[in-house]
Amino acid sequence: MLVRDAIPGDLLRILSIYNHAATNTTAVWTDGASDIVERRSWFDARSRSGFPVLVAEASREVIGFASFTDFRPWPGYRYTVENSIYVDPSFHRRGAAREASNEASLALHRGEDFMESGRIPEIGCKFGRWLDLIFLSKKLDNRVEPGDAISK
Repeated sequence: MLVRDAIPGDLLRILSIYNHAATNTTAVWTDGASDIVERRSWFDARSRSGFPVLVAEASREVIGFASFTDFRPWPGYRYTVENSIYVDPSFHRRGAAREASNEASLALHRGEDFMESGRIPEIGCKFGRWLDLIFLSKKLDNRVEPGDAISK
C-alpha cells in the first residue's frame, strides 16, 4: 500500500468512498451524497489552508483517503486539527485503516494512543437514531509560538 498526497485526478474515487460513508454509515452526519463540485471545493479549501489530503493506493487504485482541517476557527485552537479517514468498503478490515464503522474508527484511533477527551450524548441523529459525539485527542508535541502565554 502506498500513501501519497491526493491530486485533483483522485477526486472521483474520493467522492465515491465519501458517498458510501455518507449514505451507509454514521461516520458522516449528513443525509445525502455529495457531488463532484462540492468535493472539488472541499479539496481546494484544504489546499488553500495548507492542510494535506492523503490517499492510500493498492495496485494503483485509491482505496481510501484522509484529510485534516481546523478544529475550530478561533486563534486559541491554532495548534489543533481534526482528522477524517475513509476507506473503500471492499478494503475494510484489510489494514488500510481498519475502519468500517464508528466503533472501528474509535478502535483505530485508540490503537494510535488517542484518548477519549469528551462525549456529548445523543447530540446528532441519523438513520432514525440518536448518536453520541465522541472527541478523541492526542498531543503530538509541546511547541508554542513566541509570545504565546502557556501556563499549567
